[in-house]
Amino acid sequence: MTVAEILQSRISTRAFLDKPVSEHQVREILDIARWSPSGGNLQPWRVHVVTGTARERLVETVKKAIAENPMADESEIHVYPPKLSEPWRTRRYELGEAMYDLLDIPRENKMGRLMQLAKNYEFFGAPVGLFFSLNRQFDKGQWAHLGMLMQSIALVAEEKGLSTCMQEAWAMRARTVTEFLGLSDDEQLYCGMALGYGDKAAKVNDLRSSRVTVDDFATFITE
Repeated sequence: MTVAEILQSRISTRAFLDKPVSEHQVREILDIARWSPSGGNLQPWRVHVVTGTARERLVETVKKAIAENPMADESEIHVYPPKLSEPWRTRRYELGEAMYDLLDIPRENKMGRLMQLAKNYEFFGAPVGLFFSLNRQFDKGQWAHLGMLMQSIALVAEEKGLSTCMQEAWAMRARTVTEFLGLSDDEQLYCGMALGYGDKAAKVNDLRSSRVTVDDFATFITE
């Protein structure tokens, strides 16, 4: 597959097969993605890979934290601005409603929607979880560089027949995850990523988000 084909076909996979991914496969993906660009070649990113029994312990740890305080918000950064304006608010709303409609979970079924959200904290069944963090001295430039690494990981994974889901939902449990991973005080967790073999038979993976046209976001200045 070409880069263009991967970009146009990749989705946020929200259901994975119970099929193992080896450490060798993950290392191979990271070994390619490490060539992602970063200003000044800082390579500011840190990645923690969680698999096997460690993955299961993390899932159980987060489940326990949610049971003790289901409404807790441990995030240090806003996944979305508190007062998201248009057109971005509508885009987010439409995507969410499209997913719940596909799963036949109506708005009034709040428990059903919460249960779907909670699947984030099980990596949607993926056998591998990756967590991304930055040293607290870094600013917006280095956050952008981290995003380029994450994109690279997702694209390389697709090329190798694997699927991913970038999971900002983990930010809601940042303190719990930070303690589990043993991050130092000068490290700030951003988000997680599920990695595995996507379940093509799962209805949720039929979801395809739309994109605006080039003219909606690009301005060409010629004179």
